[in-house]
Amino acid sequence: MQLESLSMRVLVVEDETRLAANVATAFRDGPGFAVDVSHDGEEALLACDAVEYDLIVLDLMLPKQSGSRVLKALRAKGRQMPVLVLTAVSEVKSTIELLNLGADDYMTKPFDLGELIARARALIRRGKGVRQNSLTYGSLKLDFAAQTVEAHDQQIELSPTEYRILEYLMHHPRKIVSKRELLEHLYDFTWEHHSNVIEAHVSNLRRKIRGAAQHTVIENVRGRGYRLNQRDESAA
Repeated sequence: MQLESLSMRVLVVEDETRLAANVATAFRDGPGFAVDVSHDGEEALLACDAVEYDLIVLDLMLPKQSGSRVLKALRAKGRQMPVLVLTAVSEVKSTIELLNLGADDYMTKPFDLGELIARARALIRRGKGVRQNSLTYGSLKLDFAAQTVEAHDQQIELSPTEYRILEYLMHHPRKIVSKRELLEHLYDFTWEHHSNVIEAHVSNLRRKIRGAAQHTVIENVRGRGYRLNQRDESAA
């Protein structure tokens, strides 16, 4: 099924009225999008209680409830729709904090509206994908249907984007996967200048795996990319 044939409901949460209107118009100009707009965090949470959205475009600096608090509240309620965060901050540390809260992607202001729509389509497409069966590597077990990951019968809590990165690495064990390849897998196109998004996600994912599956590691191969590998237990 083509993405354009689906009815996609998007919530744009942005207190700058002109920017919110421009983003909403960019979505409405594309086929298949229905768009709602909220200008503060409280209004956004009420909207999410009333409507099942396919994507939320969420500004961080909002009145009444910050974007971070909105995102945290949504994930605490078990709402798993993709969230694309708009922020003026691009430092890796701040990005990791966003990913920990459950963001799937982020864009720093100012941004290109065409790029925003392309990323949004990719996030929605991934969210609507149907998968079956499972995949194992070492002590890791990835369940495609439930979209969960376990190690030693303990579930590892991953964001949707972390899950997709791990899924790709588990499909290509011991292979060096470049940042370009991961970007193309996640977004269906390549922006090398957004590789810090991948770096932040992988950093988070590496930490979570290290805590749960001690002998399975994501190696950083300098200048080439990442590799999922098994550490020699006798050397541990």
